[in-house]
Amino acid sequence: MNKKLLCAALLGSLGLAQAASAQEFDDRWYVSGSTGVNFQDTDRGTEDSMFGTLGFGKFLTPNISLEAELNYQNPDKTVNPNLWWSQYGVSVDGRYHFRNVDAKWWPYVRGGIGWQRHEEEYDAFPNPISPGQHEASNLALNLGAGLQFDFGRVDLRTEVGTRLDFDDEQARVGNQEDMFTDLLASVGLTVALGPEPVAPVAPAPVAPNCADLDDDGDGVNNCNDKCPGSQAGQTIGPDGCPVPVSIDLKGVNFDFDKSTLRPDAIAILNEAVEILKRYPELRVEVAGHTDECGKDEYNQGLSQRRSQVVYDYLTSNGVDAGRLAGPNGYGESRPLEALGDAFPACKSETNRRTELNTQ
Repeated sequence: MNKKLLCAALLGSLGLAQAASAQEFDDRWYVSGSTGVNFQDTDRGTEDSMFGTLGFGKFLTPNISLEAELNYQNPDKTVNPNLWWSQYGVSVDGRYHFRNVDAKWWPYVRGGIGWQRHEEEYDAFPNPISPGQHEASNLALNLGAGLQFDFGRVDLRTEVGTRLDFDDEQARVGNQEDMFTDLLASVGLTVALGPEPVAPVAPAPVAPNCADLDDDGDGVNNCNDKCPGSQAGQTIGPDGCPVPVSIDLKGVNFDFDKSTLRPDAIAILNEAVEILKRYPELRVEVAGHTDECGKDEYNQGLSQRRSQVVYDYLTSNGVDAGRLAGPNGYGESRPLEALGDAFPACKSETNRRTELNTQ
């Protein structure tokens, strides 16, 4: 009874161990071997004895291993040690390992099913053919728990468990039993077979194709972009370079000796306002001009007034003054038509203008 309680306590305590799933594991086949003490069920009429095992298994997942195992023990009879008794068997056992990915030791629990063979001599007195011989095979269940220590190719295991031996034919002294409970305590090794697994090598990063990249976000891929680093709001050509935006205000002309806007000029300025709003990064100079009639000083002032009226119209219609250079008057210094200052030939509507020059 004490042995059964000890086994149950060990199983219960290891059930409280914290479980964690490993991300990588060694799935090589391994061989195992162990030796220990078989604390025989007292109802057998046999003494405790040493036992040994030999197994073959592998990890199926980071936390689950499966193993086939042979076992052998040869205890003495309690009443007559000269009578021979041996037991051997085979089992298939699964182990659940409470293992972290970097752990060098961890607890585990074991469960399995097997077959056990008993061969024994027994006192058949007064039968003249004594001692008698008895052989039988039966089902067995394994339960256990242990600790496993990782030393690389070789692991160390210490284990405590019980074997439920459903032997109802054993020849013995005492009451007939249907099952025996042996307590097993062992220490053993597992040795991995084959070369150590190599961690998969990550493929070399593929250099991005310049045709798939657009670092400056201008809509032209890096392969074709001859002007990387273009700014938002710029008009970009197919080569990725800014395209100069021209605003044609040559039609903003003035009557002779006047600086007031005509209806046709207002229509042109409205188009200019829309263009400036469409391209918020665009900066322009407001430049006024006159024809060559009159004195230079007078024409300078007239051109300044003409540029001022255009400047005021733009700012009053939502164009930020910070985007406008000027207003600047250039008088008669930049004629589009060189007609001289003789009157009336000097009168030129083409020269009486205000322009917006992109910066």
